[in-house]
Amino acid sequence: MASVVTETLDPFATAQGQVRQAVEALGAPQAVYEYLKEPCRVLVCSIPVQMDDGQVKSFIGYRAQHTDVIGPTKGGVRFHPQVTLDEVKALSIWMTFKCALLGLPYGGAKGGVVCEPEQLSMHELEQLSRGYIRAISSIVGPERDIPAPDVNTNSKLMGFMLDEFDRLKGQNTPGLITGKPLVLGGSRGRAEATGRGCAVVIREAAQVMGFGLAGSTVALQGFGNVGSHAARLLAEMGCTVTAVVDARGGAYNPHGLDVAALTAWVGQEHSVANFPGSSPLSSEELFALPVDIIVPAALESQITAKVARTVQAKLIAEAANGPTTPEGSEVLFARGIRVIPDILASAGGVTVSYFEWVQNLMNYYWPESEVQEKLERMMVDSFHAMADMADRHGVTYRRAAFMVGIERLSEAMAARGWIA
Repeated sequence: MASVVTETLDPFATAQGQVRQAVEALGAPQAVYEYLKEPCRVLVCSIPVQMDDGQVKSFIGYRAQHTDVIGPTKGGVRFHPQVTLDEVKALSIWMTFKCALLGLPYGGAKGGVVCEPEQLSMHELEQLSRGYIRAISSIVGPERDIPAPDVNTNSKLMGFMLDEFDRLKGQNTPGLITGKPLVLGGSRGRAEATGRGCAVVIREAAQVMGFGLAGSTVALQGFGNVGSHAARLLAEMGCTVTAVVDARGGAYNPHGLDVAALTAWVGQEHSVANFPGSSPLSSEELFALPVDIIVPAALESQITAKVARTVQAKLIAEAANGPTTPEGSEVLFARGIRVIPDILASAGGVTVSYFEWVQNLMNYYWPESEVQEKLERMMVDSFHAMADMADRHGVTYRRAAFMVGIERLSEAMAARGWIA
């Protein structure tokens, strides 16, 4: 009888395991893991909202701040029905390592509210956003913790949160939050930043692996802000996008999808499903396609060991947070499939959020070309720092990315006297 593999689908357990393994691989003091295995601070709140029908409904919200050893914490806020405390804690850990890998002066944070955004009116979303920032206002600020958009939140909701915080404090505080509208101090280039960063590291990985992007085929799971921009930029680099799946359906054409037309279709239909000239497909079918590159840009735990055994791609770039389980990662590694881990592939957003925060503090704003140039340089440098670590230690890119982060975090801990 075949043995049954138990998948690690708990993102918090996964994140803790990744930290522990990186600490052990570097021979860092055990104290480093003890400092990093749990967020230093977690807030759980109840957010009462008066709904459009006059009734009051209470929503549960979370904010996890992982570590402030390098600087203030930083991380997005997601509105999703499946948000859990453990998920938010895991995401705060991954944000710490994104920031450390990119050399940003931040620790990680993450926030979330348990809700069904599609069932809420814009007025109800505004009240929920304002209620959330009121609930966490005592632990956030430009020098403490800087929120940003994440799943199902956007610049408009960040504007509501900024306004509510300013009312509470009686002053303008543009550095409180990033990903906000340009007119309120947002940064040019922020909307496409995560997708652009992902495309840049895919280009670098392809060069290291010895294949060109011109003519390479790409499949993407997720076609929201991140997936759509990544698809456009990869197409501009010469790739052929053959398949896209979102929460409502899929679109596949082995000869290629017109990314601009697909983006316009999604703007009207709110899904890639039924895109003219395409065939439907599921996420499982997408991961098994004979393509060169796969970009998971949706939610966690999508590539399990079972799914990983069907992958035919040479390269996976994790534009989502935690899309591959530990067991899935082991299968991919054993099969020689390269994975650019989420803490690098999805780090473009936090990098440009850092630029936005810097611009807010200076009250001086950069043209989009400057933002793109700085983002490109930081993503390229971080990719090669990770790749060099992987080559020196004979480990996966994922393990190497965490090891680069552990080196920088350990140095900060020693400088503060937390460890010998």
